[in-house]
Amino acid sequence: MNDQTNSTIDKINSWIKNSISLKLITVTILMLLLLIPSAMIKEIIRERELLNTQAVHEVSSKWANQQEIHGPVLSIPMVYEFEKEEEKEGKEEVSLVTITKFWHILPDELNIDGEVTPEKLKRGIYEIVVYTSDLGVSGYFKIPEIPDQTNLKEVQYDKAFITLGISDLRGIEDQIQLLWGEQELTAQSGSNVSNMIYSGVTFNVPDIKELGEDSIEFKMNMKLQGSQNLSFIPVGKTTKVNLNSNWPSPKFDGNFLPDDRDVSKDGFTAEWKILQLNRNFPQTWVGSNHAKKMKDSSFRVDLIMPLDDYQKSMRSAKYAAMTIALTFLIFFLVEILNGRKIHPFQYVLVGLALLLFYVLLVSISEHSNFNMAYSVTAVAVVTMITLYSLTIFKARKLTMLLAAVLVGIYGFLFVTLQLTDYALLMGSIGLTLILGLTMYFTRNVNWYKLNSKEE
Repeated sequence: MNDQTNSTIDKINSWIKNSISLKLITVTILMLLLLIPSAMIKEIIRERELLNTQAVHEVSSKWANQQEIHGPVLSIPMVYEFEKEEEKEGKEEVSLVTITKFWHILPDELNIDGEVTPEKLKRGIYEIVVYTSDLGVSGYFKIPEIPDQTNLKEVQYDKAFITLGISDLRGIEDQIQLLWGEQELTAQSGSNVSNMIYSGVTFNVPDIKELGEDSIEFKMNMKLQGSQNLSFIPVGKTTKVNLNSNWPSPKFDGNFLPDDRDVSKDGFTAEWKILQLNRNFPQTWVGSNHAKKMKDSSFRVDLIMPLDDYQKSMRSAKYAAMTIALTFLIFFLVEILNGRKIHPFQYVLVGLALLLFYVLLVSISEHSNFNMAYSVTAVAVVTMITLYSLTIFKARKLTMLLAAVLVGIYGFLFVTLQLTDYALLMGSIGLTLILGLTMYFTRNVNWYKLNSKEE
């Protein structure tokens, strides 16, 4: 009875050791279990990216945030007077109501010429892009006919003012002087039309009643600090913006793209020309309308970092399942085709080494160039797995084959990361080729025979 029991146990042990189906199931389960630490690695990358974002916000809040130039806009108070009927103690009484509205006039021509000088600041290990800009603003106004004269009592030309919107006033480095015709006006802090321009400076202009149909030119220069991007709202009937900078990685965004641009490793130049017909708000109006439409018409240039290392690390981590599956496939084929017994624990160690690649990648890339970090990490992981496999396979040719496959995987992944727009195409083609090669090299394997032979 004991001999029969021992024989049954031996058969079970032999089946467990030699069953290819069981080995395949075991390897698959191990691979799925390794996706748990893979998800944890993605969470680490997201956490580091969040810390980087927080560092950017913290430095920007102390230097100056993103800047948006809105204006200049000429505003003239208009007093309206009308009768209003009210019922008091059963009797209707007529009272005289006076309200003041602003007549907003946009410049017929607006020219902005500027130079943006970027600078990298550090918060711990993180780099943040800030800039100092030198902007020259010029153009001219024409006073049109009064648009709404119903119940109009008075147009207060002597109380007219110009508002220049600046989204973060902390970025102003020097006093802003406006040359209005031949008069020099000094900027006053704050906006008198906060429902349209929330943050900015105001210039009280002299009486413009006698201006008539004549145009009046304006000119000003301002030095402005900011971070990440600089944007403009095209308030001119014709708006021209010319920018140049030594930053090699700009991103042009917003409602309008430059008509001409030149981007090189030495910097960029960009020119915009926007007509009144290109935007969805008029040249003059009374009241507080069109604030949102003006905001929606803005355009900007972003000073982006040349490489988003965290985004690339996250994208590479998404290929963890593929890397583990292909490496385990090599081990499995070596095991069944060459009779090399590989313990599940050895599979686990190799899988953890593959996952270590992504942790090393994000940690090294925080202190160096991403391409350099990728190269160092890939060499370290491939070398570690190759040396370990040399002992397991006990065959130099098989070990070199595994090393070649790992180099191919990481090389393919690196190329895919560089080609952002073609990542899906490259990935699908690569997986198709890998599956095709696997089918080709295993086309003559009789899996049933292997099982029966082992048993």
